[in-house]
Amino acid sequence: MYLKTILRLSETKAIVRSIDVAGAMGFTKPSVSRAMKNLSEGGYIEIDHETGAITLLPPGLEVARSLDERQRYLERMFELAGVSPETAAEDACKIEHVISKETFGALKRRLDEKEKKEDGDES
Repeated sequence: MYLKTILRLSETKAIVRSIDVAGAMGFTKPSVSRAMKNLSEGGYIEIDHETGAITLLPPGLEVARSLDERQRYLERMFELAGVSPETAAEDACKIEHVISKETFGALKRRLDEKEKKEDGDES
């Protein structure tokens, strides 16, 4: 969740810091600081010790993009099924971590086919 949050924050902020992550996730700064230390040691992020800026490294960016893609697709599918946007976002966030690659791939293909077909029907 931390990596995806950093990714999403970086879409709107020039510099992402631990305090931004804590605010976005509703976590305490000490718990986020510990997580950032672990992610840094794991090679997922880099922290500029002068500015506090957090940068996703290639492995972290890959994980963040994968989770973000899963959540966005799942949200769209749930909303198409009639689920409220708020509930769709909450459920997608939970499911994105446990859904298999096979199941997600099938759902993604189905949604892409449906949207492509709908786009074709509108022309």
